[in-house]
Amino acid sequence: MLFLDTNSWLIHRELDQEIKELNDNKEYYKKEIVKDQKNIKVLKDSSELEKFAREEYFMKRDNEEIYIIEYEDSIHKKKNND
Repeated sequence: MLFLDTNSWLIHRELDQEIKELNDNKEYYKKEIVKDQKNIKVLKDSSELEKFAREEYFMKRDNEEIYIIEYEDSIHKKKNND
């Protein structure tokens, strides 16, 4: 005989799966926090901060010009709907 109520095996199984997913997310975010803390320590050096700004935000000095070179495989091609 099988009874299904609010404390059924199916509900417990779903809750256990949700707990597992949340624990996995927790571990992922802990790793990300450690990685970000390392990046913050590196960026405290002014030369590393300048390098980061140049690479990520294409910042430049007043007397410089920046040329961005894109390769064919990095350009997203638009599909024509003919």
